[in-house]
Amino acid sequence: MSPASQISSASIPTPPSRPERRSLSLAPCRSNANRLGRYRSGRQIAPSDLRDLASTGSISPLCTDPVRRTTMPLSVVFALIALLALDPDIAAAQPLRQATFEVRNEIKIKVPEGAQRLRVWVALPQDNDPAQQVRDLKIEAPYAYRTDRDSEGSRVLYLEATDPKDKELTIVETFGLTRREIRDQVDASKARPLTDADRARFAKYLEANKHVVIDNEIKKLTDEIVGSETNPVLAARKLYDWVLENVEYWVKDPKNKKASPVGSTSYCLTFRTGNCTDFESLWASLARARGIPTQIVYGSFLKPDLRARDQDQSYHCWAEFYAPGLGWVHHDVAVADLYHGDFPVNADNEQLLRLTVADGVFGKDPAKVNYYFGNLDERRVVFSRNRDLMMSPRQDGEPVNALPKAYVEVDGKVHPEGTGWVRKLTYREP
Repeated sequence: MSPASQISSASIPTPPSRPERRSLSLAPCRSNANRLGRYRSGRQIAPSDLRDLASTGSISPLCTDPVRRTTMPLSVVFALIALLALDPDIAAAQPLRQATFEVRNEIKIKVPEGAQRLRVWVALPQDNDPAQQVRDLKIEAPYAYRTDRDSEGSRVLYLEATDPKDKELTIVETFGLTRREIRDQVDASKARPLTDADRARFAKYLEANKHVVIDNEIKKLTDEIVGSETNPVLAARKLYDWVLENVEYWVKDPKNKKASPVGSTSYCLTFRTGNCTDFESLWASLARARGIPTQIVYGSFLKPDLRARDQDQSYHCWAEFYAPGLGWVHHDVAVADLYHGDFPVNADNEQLLRLTVADGVFGKDPAKVNYYFGNLDERRVVFSRNRDLMMSPRQDGEPVNALPKAYVEVDGKVHPEGTGWVRKLTYREP
């Protein structure tokens, strides 16, 4: 007799009874396309209600209809909580997300044979951005360097070498970064139209740049989009929505679309595609043509897919506009495009799409589109601001288009990225 056959039925333990599946009572809701949060009683869900729900596992305090009730699994209820949290009043009560990173930024420069003077300006993590805290900044460089600020006040590392003998030199900056989410709580009713005094105060953020064009075509298009709207928040949102409806990020269709090499309003408007700088250039042109002061902010996402990997994070940019009564309002129309509308996902674009957003998640999501107007995620770092920059000490060439990474000159001429130097930004999370 086998050992198994010697086991009596009495020795087999009785399985424990399955606990009763927990369900929660929920009075029928009536939908509201804008608010998502009104129950049959007509009372809007408050943050305190959500706290009660999370702590007690019951939403009966929210329901006043004693007759019609239905049951809902706990998992579905918490999914509902997530949806309700999109309500701006409820979201305002939630703590800001934050993330901490250990970052390494490396610039590797090829020195041409016979070079007599090498000059390098490297973007540094900004210490004057209220959403990020930079600590323990350390720099390794083969020559003496100093830190200064460019014409927009961004902190920059400067290094100069005379008659350099090295065929290649490397500059490395390491730093700790704590970055918090930005929620601007955009309430158009609290904004007022811009006055002549406002526009005079922020005049430089209303000017065109070399590649941020403000011409008659842009002015006419802006008037068609915005119409008679004078509220800067509502006008800015109209421009945001128009760009999303009429331009597609190139990574959606990499076989047929591409970005400009410089971040260009004209390119983006002509071909209706581009990368983040093309998107923000077009949006900035439209906003400035309407008299809305606008800045373009340069940095990088710190992407989960590239955590602790020896691969550059690439750069990213977004925008801010000024609304009297609210101050500077953030938005990221470029990344919002990856949550706008339906588009095919295949072997050609899937990895590119994952590496173009903050968290690796993309696809149609109206809530994310709304989120990125007035809010920014916490997985990014700021390196510089705006376009047509003058360095300190002043460069020999024309104004620098933008400084998301570095700018290099050899013997008074631009030493281009790619053939002349490369950047590798990596990170880990402690």
